Amino acid sequence: MRADRLVSLVLLLRQRGRTTAAALARELEVSTRTVLRDIEALSAAGVPVYAERGRHGGFALLPDFQTALTGLNHDEALALVVAGSRRGAQLFGLGSALASAVLKVVDALPEGLRDTAVGAAQRLLIDPETDLLSRRVASDEVSDSLAAEVRRAVFAGHKLRIYYEAVGRPPRWRTVDPIGLVTVRDQGYLLAKRGAEDRTYRLSRVLAAEQLDEPAQRSDAVDLDRVWRERNVRFRTGGDSTAVVVSVDPAHREHLVATALAVRSEETDDGGRLRLHVVFQDARHAEWALWQHAMYAEVEAPQWLRSSLHRRATVIAARYGAPD
Repeated sequence: MRADRLVSLVLLLRQRGRTTAAALARELEVSTRTVLRDIEALSAAGVPVYAERGRHGGFALLPDFQTALTGLNHDEALALVVAGSRRGAQLFGLGSALASAVLKVVDALPEGLRDTAVGAAQRLLIDPETDLLSRRVASDEVSDSLAAEVRRAVFAGHKLRIYYEAVGRPPRWRTVDPIGLVTVRDQGYLLAKRGAEDRTYRLSRVLAAEQLDEPAQRSDAVDLDRVWRERNVRFRTGGDSTAVVVSVDPAHREHLVATALAVRSEETDDGGRLRLHVVFQDARHAEWALWQHAMYAEVEAPQWLRSSLHRRATVIAARYGAPD
């Protein structure tokens, strides 16, 4: 662990030049005293780091202390730098590892290519935490330690015990054969088998995990993209899914479809409105989604959903009725 920190310290000094001990401590998430000890260790190992005194002082490396990484063009270097801004790695407990790796790659780039890639990356923002309306983008929170334990079991091919809290149910332990990890829109999933049955677990609902010594029952090779597509199709078409026929203003079609699991058919009526056969996860999902679009969409079937939306509208109308 300390060896990794020493490498990161050298790379920070290489990229940023003269830097104070306090700034280095914040970046490395250690105390200032630890940074000073690391500086002494680097000096003892022959790394040309020196201190500059005074108000604007700090620590720096002698010029030309570097290695070079050749063979990358500008776009390839830019892609690597931008990759460090993606949040998906955080879900798998790899956020700090990704940041460290990008730091090392950037440091090893030839000087001209490094400067242009870093400068260009500053002009790109990938997946900010809020949209233009200041709404926070929903993302899962998974602790690094838990993600690391799950990740180790996946890579080692060992069985995994997880303490999982399914929606609407109390958490309980279960043992699974892990297949792989998937991240979709900042939400992480564990693909696994439980006996002969396929299982997909939301990582944010895994409260604890323990890698077992017993080998997992799984094939040696896997096409994770194909497995995910197959499970996606089964999820959309099976279980307690709810089919709805809805008439919608064409201008709001995309907004409605974005809340549904699938669109089975679509046609245009004589009045120019779209008639869609859409599928939702369950009855609760259907009611919630159609209520969001009540101003622009009308449910034609099933009748129970029309009645439910009518009850909601009646309550709202009574609450906000015109004053006498």
